[in-house]
Amino acid sequence: MYHNPVLLAESIEGLNLKPNGTYVDVTFGGGGHSREILNLLGESGKLYAFDHDDDALANAIDDERFTLINANFKYLKNYLKLYAALPVDGILADLGISSHQIDVAERGFSIRHNGELDLRMNRNQGKSAKDVVNNYSEEELKMVFQEFGEIPNAWKLARTIVAYRANTEISETAQLIDAIKSCIPKKIENKYLAMLFQAIRIEVNEELDVLKEFLLQTTACLNPGGRLVVISYHSLEDRLVKNFMKSGNFKGEVEKDFYGNALSSFKVISRKPITAGDDELLRNNRSRSAKLRIAEKI
Repeated sequence: MYHNPVLLAESIEGLNLKPNGTYVDVTFGGGGHSREILNLLGESGKLYAFDHDDDALANAIDDERFTLINANFKYLKNYLKLYAALPVDGILADLGISSHQIDVAERGFSIRHNGELDLRMNRNQGKSAKDVVNNYSEEELKMVFQEFGEIPNAWKLARTIVAYRANTEISETAQLIDAIKSCIPKKIENKYLAMLFQAIRIEVNEELDVLKEFLLQTTACLNPGGRLVVISYHSLEDRLVKNFMKSGNFKGEVEKDFYGNALSSFKVISRKPITAGDDELLRNNRSRSAKLRIAEKI
């Protein structure tokens, strides 16, 4: 079961689709966004989609205008070059994990279902959550929890895990939750565990590095007037997207030329992030943390 696409109407509108244009959905998943793009494209329109999770390949769309690339979107430019698809008219990224990934217990994404500590978006890659939890030093774990989960008691959490694993390997999600129960603040148990699993997931999949690599390639991949549309789900991602769209770098510092004109490749279309309306919030729980940003290549 793949999720309903988040902010579907808003993201498609943000792409400002041309019927005969070429577009890229770099996070194919269940194909919800891709199907809507294809509905609006003409006969000579083209859509390329990326997903490095093999489970997503079962959702491939049978349409001669559509190409599904089984690869990480950090290889965006290389693959679009390979398919002679450059430059394109719009790029869409929905950075959330899918309901399917959460619901398959053995993927380890859920705090509700016990499963193997995995958390890999691509199960063919080497490092898993089990490797991080059992092999990282106390200092390394603390850094992961602080930087990627923004967890206040990261030191205590890291120390507790290191003490627990001295006697037994931590191999399942329920075991990890049991090992750290003394660290979990009362009344915000679920929020705390979500922060912990987010931190480990980001480390396992190198998500912020991948996002940076992807964003830096979008400038070269888009036609002038082409749109970049990104949906993010936590502040670490959103900050990178916001700063990049505003300034072309990840610090958000706008460089100017001799005449005081901003040296950015993008014009920001959405000054504030677009969020889900009341109807969508009721229909789709995943949309509550989603932030959509839109920029246009100058």
